[in-house]
Amino acid sequence: MNASVLVAGETLVDFLPDRPGPLSTVGRFERRPGGAPANVAVALARLEHDPALWTRVGDDPFGHYLVDVLADHGLPDNFVEVDHDAQTTLAFVTHDESGDRTFSFYRDGTADTRLAPGTVDDDALDSLEWVHTGGVTLSSGRSREATLELLERAQESGCTTSFDPNHRPELWPDPKTFERIGREALAATDVCKATVEELEALGCVGETPEAVARDALDCGPHTVFLTRGSEGAMVVTDATAPTPEAVFEHPGFEVDVVDTTGAGDAFVAGLVASLREGRGLEETLTFASAVAARATTEPGAMTALPTRDEVQQWLDAADS
Repeated sequence: MNASVLVAGETLVDFLPDRPGPLSTVGRFERRPGGAPANVAVALARLEHDPALWTRVGDDPFGHYLVDVLADHGLPDNFVEVDHDAQTTLAFVTHDESGDRTFSFYRDGTADTRLAPGTVDDDALDSLEWVHTGGVTLSSGRSREATLELLERAQESGCTTSFDPNHRPELWPDPKTFERIGREALAATDVCKATVEELEALGCVGETPEAVARDALDCGPHTVFLTRGSEGAMVVTDATAPTPEAVFEHPGFEVDVVDTTGAGDAFVAGLVASLREGRGLEETLTFASAVAARATTEPGAMTALPTRDEVQQWLDAADS
C-alpha cells in the first residue's frame, strides 16, 4: 500500500432534500455520496495527500455507485470491501433555514456494521504514518471491535491516531454506551476533533470549552480540536504533545452557508493535512477552518470538498 494515511469507517449514500424543512414535508431528494470517513478520505485526496480508505458497502446499486465514486476520486481499492450479504447504508438529510442538518439513517445490519478486526494487517500498519477513525462504526455490529482494534494497533505501531466521535444519538442504544465505547476510543487517540457537546456526551466536564477540552486530554489524546460552528474553532494540547503545550482559537470565516453537511469532515482533513505538512497548531487551525468554511458554500458533503488551490484562494482573499 503506497498511502501513508488510512481512514477507516462508513461510506454511505446521503439523500439531500430539495428545500429546508422536516423530512415529512420534503417531496424530492438528490442522491450524494457521503459518510464521514469517506468524506475525510476524499478531502485528503483533494488536498493532495493520497489516503487509503477502509470501508465496506453492499453488493447493491448504491454500493456499486459508491465504489465508482471512490475510484473517481483516486482512492485505492485495497480496503474497499463489497459485502454480498448486506446492504449499503442510506441517510436522509434535512436542513433548517441556517443550513444545519439532521439525519435519518437506514442502517440495520448494513455493510458498514460488518467491518472485521484484523483486516488491516501488520505490514499495512507498518507502512502508515496516520490512522483516522470516526464514531459511527463504533455504534453497532462487529465494526465496533474492528474500529477499536485498529486504533489500538495503529498507536502501538507508531502511527499518529485521530478520532472524530461524530455523535449520532439515534444510532446508539443509550447515552452510557456511547460514553463507554467513545472513551475506549479516546484512550487510543492522539488527536481528537470534536464539538463541546460531543465531549460532554463522552463524560468530559468543564465550565468553559477549553476546560472541557482539557478534561478530554486526560482521557488519552495529547491534542484536542474543538469545532464550534459560528463561534469558530479551538485547539488545546497538553505537555505530551509533539509541539509545546498551547491553546489557540480561530474566529472562523464569514460565509454564505448553503449546507453544513461534511464541514466537520473537511475540518478533519484540513488538520491532518496541515499537521503532516509540518505546520504549527495556530496555522493548522486556520487552514482547517478554511477547508471547512469553503465546504459549506456548496450542497452535499463529498461533492463540496475543496481542492488545495481553492483553499489557498480562500485564505488569500481573507487576508486581502
